[in-house]
Amino acid sequence: MPLASFAGSIGALTIVYALSTARRRGTSAMVLLLGGVTLQALLSAVIAFVQYLADFTQTFRNVRWLMGSLDVASYAPLAAALAPMAIGWAGFATLPRVLDLVSVGSESAAARGVNVERTERIALVSASLTTGAAVSLAGPVSFVGIIVPHLVRLIVGADHRLVLPASALFGGAFLIGCDLVARTIIAPLELPVGIVTAIIGGPVFLWLLFRTA
Repeated sequence: MPLASFAGSIGALTIVYALSTARRRGTSAMVLLLGGVTLQALLSAVIAFVQYLADFTQTFRNVRWLMGSLDVASYAPLAAALAPMAIGWAGFATLPRVLDLVSVGSESAAARGVNVERTERIALVSASLTTGAAVSLAGPVSFVGIIVPHLVRLIVGADHRLVLPASALFGGAFLIGCDLVARTIIAPLELPVGIVTAIIGGPVFLWLLFRTA
């Protein structure tokens, strides 16, 4: 399942990126967003179709994985995920200074000598590789990647040299804390950690949304 999940994420990235660059130079954020939402709905239908054809045991495993869980059976999947994660973080390491300029505006960044198109590609591929590798192991654990960077910016500011490593550390700590809650709140039963992150992350995201609106 982890290998199939990661392969699917790369396939989805390729399709959405091809759509976003089909009619313009660089990437279109609007097409990336709408194409991603549309592809997510399509792939959700494919998952539902596979579950419908699968037997009860396979369907149960798929549903539990889709809820998000940190129960990894061995170190082999973790070791396999390190390669794409390392490539992604190598890409991130080249971005902090240029992301500070791009966040001000693409035209302003280009006027200062930033290759905006190249920066967008590196950021997209790096984020997709690291996210795809993580999700292939733990399943779709929601809201961590949405709320953590926003909270980190409130604490450390907008400098990406601080935001990127702080987001990784705070995101890991937040996920471990949610996993602790998931394992103890109704012990001896264990909740999937994705349920806990959604329950906590949803209200926090709404608060951040209305705070910045």
